[in-house]
Amino acid sequence: MSPSNDRPGSGPGRGSDASGTPAARPEASKFTGDGVRDYERRRYRGIDQRIVHARETRLIRKCFARIRAVQGLPEEGAAVLDLPCGYGRFSDLLRVYAGRLVASDLSFEMVRRTVRRTGLSEIGGAAAARADRVQGAVANAKQGLPFKAGAFDVVFSVRFFHHVHDSLDRVRILGEFRRATAGWAIVSFYRMNGLHGLQRRLRRKFHKSRTNIKMIEPGTFEKEAAAAGFEVVRVFPLIRGIHAYHLALLRIIQIP
Repeated sequence: MSPSNDRPGSGPGRGSDASGTPAARPEASKFTGDGVRDYERRRYRGIDQRIVHARETRLIRKCFARIRAVQGLPEEGAAVLDLPCGYGRFSDLLRVYAGRLVASDLSFEMVRRTVRRTGLSEIGGAAAARADRVQGAVANAKQGLPFKAGAFDVVFSVRFFHHVHDSLDRVRILGEFRRATAGWAIVSFYRMNGLHGLQRRLRRKFHKSRTNIKMIEPGTFEKEAAAAGFEVVRVFPLIRGIHAYHLALLRIIQIP
């Protein structure tokens, strides 16, 4: 997949008047429009996936509650970057806290689906009123984000880092998150878990999954976050002892 042609420092950062639809299409994308709709239909439909989604939602709410308790959020709502946004699974939840939401992904079709889905998630005038608070941006996080420094109050990145196998890449991406946020980041990662690891290996062996996810050793993510300029405020396990998924609340390290 080819990265976006956008350059870091441009695009819909804080105060931008960019439109709510993605402006640039990458040369190639994993998903077609039909592929995105098919992916959305298939994901998080089973009982186990619904339990996972409900648990993720509770953890995300806890993160935002902690941000409010420690620092508060702007009265008009926070500026939030959702990357990768996928088909917009968490967009409605994020809009509870966001005065402006930027949906970003490497896939143009995923960005377009999120923007359209979010704009249609309410009825009548409410949809029109809130749709202009949702913007789209195609971006490759490994190669630099097209946003100004400090453009967001919160960078939100769920179910991305377990696809990034190289530690240097993870630090580089976290560094971009650190540059783009004025305060906070909410980031998921997979920590080494024997039971979940066995389940993944069995799924691959019997061809029920082709995804090769990356589980990292305890303490690794914390070191990578620190190297990028974050302090780890809290790490929440999805299902302690059973699932490798962890959700981290990060705060930028202020330089005196």
